[in-house]
Amino acid sequence: MRWCAVSRWKRFGIPMLGILAVLLIWELVCRFGALNAYVLPPPSKVWSSFVKMLVSGELWKDIVISFLRVMKGFLIAFVLAFVLGMARILFPGSASWYEYLVQFFRHVPPLSMIPLLILWCGIGETTKIVIIVLASFFPMYLNIVKGFTGCDQKLIEVGDMFGYSKGKKFFRIILPYASADILVGMRIGLGYSWRAIIGAEMVAASTGLGHLILFAQQMSRTDKVIVGILVIGLVGYATDWLFGLLIAWLLRGSGENGWN
Repeated sequence: MRWCAVSRWKRFGIPMLGILAVLLIWELVCRFGALNAYVLPPPSKVWSSFVKMLVSGELWKDIVISFLRVMKGFLIAFVLAFVLGMARILFPGSASWYEYLVQFFRHVPPLSMIPLLILWCGIGETTKIVIIVLASFFPMYLNIVKGFTGCDQKLIEVGDMFGYSKGKKFFRIILPYASADILVGMRIGLGYSWRAIIGAEMVAASTGLGHLILFAQQMSRTDKVIVGILVIGLVGYATDWLFGLLIAWLLRGSGENGWN
């Protein structure tokens, strides 16, 4: 029992103390006038704005819109990454057709593509989805390829002994072996999706959390800007936590993913 109490304290108590310490310092800085309230409003003002936006439904609407955009782009990126990674294993010669392009665009920031995407696709949903796909595709692709190519060669030889075809070896041996890397890649890609959608919504959107922050800045509402930033962090953390639980459930302790 004592060990459980100490473990809970380390897991929840210490982080909460850290958060409370930051809030206390923030409040003291504002109260003693170290910074103008316009530049940095006190936590009480931010909390008041958060509650008002929550009750009015304004905040929920932006959260749902951004979440749906992230899920669409994330799922499209995963399908593309999985198909290309699978093609690389089943048809080894196919990688030479697209690998150099993948490595090139991996180093191009998705936000640098916004001006071209607006010209090509307008300022509708397509532009935002493409930006999410560009941001989340590469970490998933690299982890998927790592999982597929890192399969134990002895397991492949066992498949050869049983006369498995390429497809059968892939789905019965390589894919289960690579599941940990695939799931971790998806988790990283999900985080990149949230980072990308905010930038896209701040440039070409009339709804969403990114637009909320930009509009609040234009209206000189620093408290709402901070609310938007905090909500992004909370929603991103929540989705990451849920995905972590999914990984733990699917792997059932058979692999470490680096997060607790």
